[in-house]
Amino acid sequence: MKNWVWILLVSAAFAKHEEYAGWKSYFVAPTTQEQLEFLGSIRDVLDLDYLSYATVDRNGLVLVKPEHQEEFISTLNNQGINYRVHAEDVKKQLDNDDEQIEARRSSLRSTPEGEMPYDNYQPLDVIYNYIDKVAEQYPDVVTLVTPANSFEGYPIKYLKISSSNFEDPTKSVIFIESTIHAREWIAPPTATYAIHKLVENLTDPELLEKFDWIILPVANPDGYVFSFETSRFWRKTRSTEFSTSCPGVDGNRNFDFFWNTIGTSSNLCADNYAGGRPFSEVETRVVRDIIHEHLDRMVMYLSMHSYGSMILYSWGHDGSLSNQAFSLHSVGISMADAIYENSLPHFPRYSVGNSRLVVGYAASGISADYAHAVGVPLSYTYELPGFGGGFVGFHLNPRYIKQVAEETWEGIAVGAKRAGALFGNQ
Repeated sequence: MKNWVWILLVSAAFAKHEEYAGWKSYFVAPTTQEQLEFLGSIRDVLDLDYLSYATVDRNGLVLVKPEHQEEFISTLNNQGINYRVHAEDVKKQLDNDDEQIEARRSSLRSTPEGEMPYDNYQPLDVIYNYIDKVAEQYPDVVTLVTPANSFEGYPIKYLKISSSNFEDPTKSVIFIESTIHAREWIAPPTATYAIHKLVENLTDPELLEKFDWIILPVANPDGYVFSFETSRFWRKTRSTEFSTSCPGVDGNRNFDFFWNTIGTSSNLCADNYAGGRPFSEVETRVVRDIIHEHLDRMVMYLSMHSYGSMILYSWGHDGSLSNQAFSLHSVGISMADAIYENSLPHFPRYSVGNSRLVVGYAASGISADYAHAVGVPLSYTYELPGFGGGFVGFHLNPRYIKQVAEETWEGIAVGAKRAGALFGNQ
């Protein structure tokens, strides 16, 4: 009997990531803005999946399916775009990643129930246990809100953090949303660490005296669980309204701002499928409703993503600048500088700018653009650091999770104060 159990476990482990058999990943290194934009233009043509967008001075990382690899290489050679192989066998590398993460998990001390560990990537139940614990232990400051369940029935949970129960109209509101894209595992730790610094380890009382905070650590719980248990690079929701064979919608293309006009796909199976209508997903409706409920006091919205070390702002669909472009850039630089002052020497410095111009790829229906369009003066997409420190896999090395959470918080804190100074009480 024991032998059969062992065989089943081995078979299950071998079968994991099987969908990525034959895939390769490549670093791409454009040297001009024209090459950068060309890389964006072939995304849908060759069904490419950019895990990290390139910039003119920084490599990007792209997944290429077996049937497109020859044309991909030929196209890059014709355009003179530099590239090199990152992983010859994506499935094998993912298996190696799993082994390293599990080995790290087994070698570390166990964390008491309800505490949030930052020594490895955590499944949804650990994150939710932490949220529940904080709300239970600090009822005078924290309110747990569960406005809806996801398509598959997981509660969508966020915390309202306030020293005045959100009843002081003079206080500005900061909204941090994380993990609308399921596979971006470094995003939840930055959100939970913000909770920690505002509740459990408040070292800067001004951040509660002058601000009310809304923190949504996992906006897409269905996809997040699916990326852990079944398909590592899953980024969409898991709804089946538009297709049962190709479930899900790209949550960060589902917002009602130039919805489905550029940077999306009509292919229901594509990672950037925008859905059949704006706000078709309960997950995006939750984000929308939070924004509108607190719009009169909301001065900053942050959407946490990975990877790329970027702070991006509107407008993403065409590269034009909003009327708040100067403030967006100035505050973005302040956040990037604060991160840099607390970063490690080998981490890349954050790029700050208009999302269309920085990554060379237009996208419509994104949350940060929607928030800015309806009236949030400072609205950003964070692309957190990744692929550093000699780790050749598809995760940021787990030993850097706490470092990223800590340095990101320093940027958020500076951004909040500048947002309050510029737009508070308006």
